[in-house]
Amino acid sequence: MTQRTSFFIGCLAIASIGAVGISSVAIAQQGGAPADNALSIPAAHQNPIPSAAASPSLSVPNAQPDDAFELPSLKLRSQPGYQQVTVTVTDSAGKYVTDLKQDDFRVFEDGRERRVEFFRIDRRTPVSIGIVVDSSKSMESKMWQARTAIKQFVNDLNAGDDIFLESFSVQAELLQPFTFDHGQIIDHLDFLHPLTQTALYDAILMGLFEMQRGQRSKRALLVITDGLDNRSYSTRARVIGVARGMKVLIYSIGIGDTAPSTEGFMGGILHPDSEEVDAQTLRDLSDETGAKTYILRRVGDGEQLRQDCQAISDELRQQYTIVYLSPNPGHPGYRTLRVDVPKHPELSVRVRKGIAMP
Repeated sequence: MTQRTSFFIGCLAIASIGAVGISSVAIAQQGGAPADNALSIPAAHQNPIPSAAASPSLSVPNAQPDDAFELPSLKLRSQPGYQQVTVTVTDSAGKYVTDLKQDDFRVFEDGRERRVEFFRIDRRTPVSIGIVVDSSKSMESKMWQARTAIKQFVNDLNAGDDIFLESFSVQAELLQPFTFDHGQIIDHLDFLHPLTQTALYDAILMGLFEMQRGQRSKRALLVITDGLDNRSYSTRARVIGVARGMKVLIYSIGIGDTAPSTEGFMGGILHPDSEEVDAQTLRDLSDETGAKTYILRRVGDGEQLRQDCQAISDELRQQYTIVYLSPNPGHPGYRTLRVDVPKHPELSVRVRKGIAMP
């Protein structure tokens, strides 16, 4: 089976998952180590997508023991309608506010308040992180800066974080599967070689599919790109739809001038490599998932790229985790989500826009 064929089998699987929602079932992954609240992976898709990652030299070490951090009880995680939400709170100056208490928060699903069942400040919470890097031809002059920024990003992460590395140009490729050996990620940055076109939508879908293998219940993708999609078989609408059905924060750094979003190769619209980036699609994905997009308009500004990576790493440690139980979990559909801090109206709250129920 070719890498391209295998990737689209994976995309079909994750698209169906995104359409109906994903159950939060704790399972054992990666050498038998238990996930803290991992998503289930269909048995037909347990094998990694064939790529450079299939090499024996890229094997994934067993998970390391968690640092001390609070988890929702197994009884709570087993409850129908269990929903875990990441919340970011900032003040008027954009600084993070990390000293709020559980009773400061109010959670509303479809406009109706739900009781907060579990609350945590995520200072020490480990994260499963996927790094998805554009390696199209237009990135050639920026690749060394991207490698430097990603290396710093990885070095700033906690030892308990598991990470994978993916690149994309004419197609998406998994360079290093999930690993707790962060040196493996840094070593495989040398595999980033600029080639032809930009399959951005396919790459994000592949990243979301691979994210199911992460050991941690808190999960984030970091997407770095400088172009417009001009190669994907997937569409913008499909990617956003799948993102809605997954509990993954999608952060992105777009390099270049902003441009109207595209609808992908299969939609018949092609765009040559340029200094434009699809900022609207990146922002839509971040907004849907409660994350953030950074647009770097000064092409070649390696220091700003490094600072943006640092800002994302910092934010992951200055958030809150809130758990509530969604009513009528057997009724499928998309439900809007809102989190307020009414005692502190001067503060801003960022959270995913909704919850997809199976």
